[in-house]
This record gives sequence, C-alpha cells and structure tokens, in this order.
Amino acid sequence: MRRVALKIAYIGTNFHGYQRQPNYRTVEGELLKVFNETGIIEDTWKAHYSVAGRTDKGVHSTGNVISFITEKEIRINQLNGLLPDDIKIIGEARVPYGFKVRFPLTRTYTYIQPLNPFKKEELDINKIRTALPYFIGKHNFRNFSKRNEKNPNREIISMDLEEKDDVIIFTIVGQSFLWNMVRKIVTSLMHVGYGELELEDIEKLLQPKELRQFIRLQAAPANGLILSDMNYKNIKFEDSQYAKNKLIEVLKKEYLNHEQEKKADDLLIKILKE
Repeated sequence: MRRVALKIAYIGTNFHGYQRQPNYRTVEGELLKVFNETGIIEDTWKAHYSVAGRTDKGVHSTGNVISFITEKEIRINQLNGLLPDDIKIIGEARVPYGFKVRFPLTRTYTYIQPLNPFKKEELDINKIRTALPYFIGKHNFRNFSKRNEKNPNREIISMDLEEKDDVIIFTIVGQSFLWNMVRKIVTSLMHVGYGELELEDIEKLLQPKELRQFIRLQAAPANGLILSDMNYKNIKFEDSQYAKNKLIEVLKKEYLNHEQEKKADDLLIKILKE
C-alpha cells in the first residue's frame, strides 16, 4: 500500500462542480468511476481519498490535487484513456503516508476578465492596480463570501494584474479561500475600475463588520476562474506533457467554436445598427 497524489486538470464548462452529486455530471464522479473500474479505489473511505479543492460549477483547473492510498500501480495514460476528454491527470507524486492534500502551503487562482468593448473607455485599470495591495495580508473576508463562515479570516500572500489584449488576468495566491471569495474580490476590483466603488469602500469591506446587505458583491462568472496551482512542502509532481497536450487539443476546438459565436455576435450588432 502506498499513498499517491495526482494533479488533475479539467475544463469546468460541462461539469456541475468538482464534488460528486447524484444525477449531476461532476469531475469527482467521473474520476471515481474510472478508479473503480480499474480497481485503484474501491472504497473512498478505506483509501483515505481526499481532494484539495472542491471547485464550483463551471470553474476550471490546471492544478487541483487528489490523494489516496492504493496497492495498484498508477498508469496515467491508461487512466486518461478512460476519462472524458475534458478531464486529464497531468501529474503524479509519491507522497508520505500522512500527507494532507487539503493543506497546501499555497493555492493559486487565476481569473480572466474580458474587457467590455462597449465600456472600455470608462475603465480605469490604474485604479484597480492601486486597490490590489488592500487585499494583501490577513483580513476578515466575510463580506467576500456567499455564506456565514465560522472563521472568515484569511491571508492573501500576493495579487497580480496583467492587462493583455482585451482581457485582465488576475493572479491571487493564498493558503486557503472562502466560498466565492476570489470571484467576489474580482467583482469588487472591477467596480473600483468603473468608479462604482471607492478605495475606502474596499477598506470597509475588509473589516469584520457585516456589510453584505449594504454593498452587494455578485460573484464574477465561474467560467473565468481557474484553480491553477497547489504548492506543497517537499512535494514535486512528475508532469505528463502528453496528457496536457490532449487537453490542449480539446481546448483549441472549444476556442474555435466560441470564436465563431463571437464573430457572429459582432456581425449581428453591425447589421442591427444599420
């Protein structure tokens, strides 16, 4: 018997989140089905199966990690051949028996925010940059969660913003996050950029005082969020470039489909304006 950790990448678009649910297609449901078929995991409790991040419906991953105990040899290519095209195991690491997958040193989330071409002139990206440092450090993030948390205190280690082409890419690193926390942070930053919130409002929202009934932050769309990395002490994954390339092929097809929809929408707007 040995404990393994597997790095899982998936396109979240057609999944009802990570965690298995009756009557819904989920990432975990598809994984466990294959593990059961191959005899790698027959009973999740006996295998001490656990996952680092239970991502929501529509959220993607390039760095979620699962861990379990098994006596079977892990053949990544075989498992990937049985998995759907939108899930792939892209890395493996042998880990100590007592390895706790839920407690990485850091988690990295990446959020891609398309710039609204119809409001581009109204957005002040420099003001968004000015707001980033407000979030770094230990804060009470209760106003950035969807529910009442027993412990809403979290620490953000770093935040970065990259403006590229017609998108803003936010990178947020911390040890753990509340439900919807990253997506609500993105919403608040975009509100700052459009002048709908001031920097003073961000300061107030990061205080323990309950403000959700006064300042409502709608979570940014899930399809822009990627759980992009997990970092564990003294754990190094052996990545599978072959598996990554398989997922890239699927993403390229998906990209072309969306690009056609986008071009059709552009033409419809032009025709309707004539």
